[in-house]
Amino acid sequence: MTTKFEKSTANTGVLTFEIPVEDVKKGLDVAFKKVQKRVAVPGFRKGKVPRQVFNNVYGEGALYEEALNYLLPTALSTAVKEAELELVAEPKIDIQSLEKGQPWVLTAEVTLKPEVKLGEYKNLTVEKQDRTISDEDVKAELESRRARLAELVVKESAAELGDTTVIDFEGFLGEEAFEGGKGENYSLELGSGSFIPGFEDQLVGVKAGDKVEVKVTFPETYHAENLAGQEATFNVKVHEVKAKEMPELDDEFAKDADEEVETLAELENKIRVQLEESKVAAAKEIVEDLALRQAVGNAEIVDLPQVMIEEEINRQVSHFLNNLKRQGINEDLYFQITGSNPEALRAQYAEEAELRTKTNLVLEAIVKAEALTVTDSEIEAEVADLAKQYNMDPEQVKRFVTGDMLTSDIKMKKAMSLIVDTAVEK
Repeated sequence: MTTKFEKSTANTGVLTFEIPVEDVKKGLDVAFKKVQKRVAVPGFRKGKVPRQVFNNVYGEGALYEEALNYLLPTALSTAVKEAELELVAEPKIDIQSLEKGQPWVLTAEVTLKPEVKLGEYKNLTVEKQDRTISDEDVKAELESRRARLAELVVKESAAELGDTTVIDFEGFLGEEAFEGGKGENYSLELGSGSFIPGFEDQLVGVKAGDKVEVKVTFPETYHAENLAGQEATFNVKVHEVKAKEMPELDDEFAKDADEEVETLAELENKIRVQLEESKVAAAKEIVEDLALRQAVGNAEIVDLPQVMIEEEINRQVSHFLNNLKRQGINEDLYFQITGSNPEALRAQYAEEAELRTKTNLVLEAIVKAEALTVTDSEIEAEVADLAKQYNMDPEQVKRFVTGDMLTSDIKMKKAMSLIVDTAVEK
């Protein structure tokens, strides 16, 4: 196959390649067998039309599209390998020539993986992380657990932040009530942030029996387009105001908070250990993040293609929505609850997508620079870890994850370890 690649920019270009006459003939044969099953010509049973008769009636060109669909994947893959290119997006294919008896000539506008020039990535210095737990930290966690065990008690005095109001409400745009803006006997904790910004603040100071008018402006990103950015008025009737009654900080509370302890002192000790473990884990994550960011910052990546960033955003959004689906939450419900929309969700992941993309490129470059390899025993260990993580049989894992995928993942982890494990906190 004749293959030629011409660069347009640092990471784009045009790949010209041919499909040899012999391959074209095979492709036309395959195409005819598929078309023959559904074509009808007077005098012949369906599926029995001879090739020459088909060509006389329809012309051989009627087979070209089917033949090209069959031939193109292999021809393009071969051309890419011959030109030693690494593509990062689906190329745009253009037909240059489909002449009978001649090689078919095509071009592909391609986007290439950018060149990575590594900087320092081992023995990096990062900011020292605090791993100590104070008495105040333990006390704060105790108070948090007290709050979770608190009982709601009706109060006669005015509502304060942290209190729960039981309300009826109805929302209006101008004089017209809008769909979804009405509720009855709704329990709303003031300060929880579960309602439209500004709504809860205006209920501070109300008492049971009060009727109040609450004015708010819906966020510009609100999921319901007819409400986004609109000013609305809610007529609110207060049925009850409830305050949290906190349990006494004693041994009985400790047993209620954690059935594995008998005394408050035991609970405090257990909380301290848990907080210390969490702080150590959090510090490790911060060190890893700082070291990775530094290694990426030290590298030079030539003209990162925007398409790679977009694909990373797509992956993250898809992963997030699939997780929601596994929890029984559909997209529409999520956007309704959060007052968000698909564009806002993409924007949320866009902030880190460029860094994620650069990080992957740097790790791949380290794999090559260090000539990292993977043993069979390492692959088996990775399969065992995945099987345990997803509660699957190891053989099931092997059916879903190829050896190449496992090898690539392990190499990337090794590259990351070279950065993280050699980092020094100062």
